Amino acid sequence: MVRLPHGLQARTATEFVQKASSFNSEIKVAKNGRLVECKSIMGVMAAAIRKGEELTLIANGNDEQQAIATLEDFLSNNRE
Repeated sequence: MVRLPHGLQARTATEFVQKASSFNSEIKVAKNGRLVECKSIMGVMAAAIRKGEELTLIANGNDEQQAIATLEDFLSNNRE
């Protein structure tokens, strides 16, 4: 569940994409049946991810577990 106070707006979306891009794995997020590439700022912004929404992170690659853990932690961190 997304706990960021304002969801993934410009600044937090940029941070999210940077974190995703630091991994070799292919990483996507599923929201309402739509898959979005987590390394694409345009895709992440277009998904309009808001606080309280349930998402599914999907990763495939040699560092997939670390990628999922890092991105889940980022999304669930209730920071100001």
